[in-house]
Amino acid sequence: MDIVERIIVSEEAIQERVQELAADISRDYAGKTITLLCVLKGGLMFLCDLAKHITQPVEYDFMSVSSYGDATETSGIVRITKDLEESLEGKHVLIVEDIIDTGLTLNYLVKILQSRNPASLRICTLLTKPANRRVEIPIDYVGFEVPNEFLVGYGLDYKQLYRNVPYVFVPSKELLERA
Repeated sequence: MDIVERIIVSEEAIQERVQELAADISRDYAGKTITLLCVLKGGLMFLCDLAKHITQPVEYDFMSVSSYGDATETSGIVRITKDLEESLEGKHVLIVEDIIDTGLTLNYLVKILQSRNPASLRICTLLTKPANRRVEIPIDYVGFEVPNEFLVGYGLDYKQLYRNVPYVFVPSKELLERA
């Protein structure tokens, strides 16, 4: 079964853009330690690749926030399923996201994180879907603007599968119907 209808962002394009983003982040955070806050599970591949190219000291922390479950569209209800292990107080925090779609989840997350008194709070996302935005979010670092379609690969899943595919694609109708 072919799982790919079409590729939206190639593996090569992702790796090139990740290096560019890391250079921008390294420059902007010169002389500072960065807390990379990965939004699980989708942001993990992006975090790993990004961190390899950042030249400033980094530490990691992880949160899991859900508004999708197994669906292909957001429910609009946001839940924290795993909270941070460390305090953010006085730290330079960079949220690392796989995709910003409606903005509802990230808007909720930013409000919570700001209340924890970080020295700074910025957002880095691999993908953004501005056509589907319900809440405007100031994004500091953007990899790619993508069409308003359901996407899979490079951290993005369909029913917890295909996160390991090294590119971003629109899944085939056969894949979506099979499940």
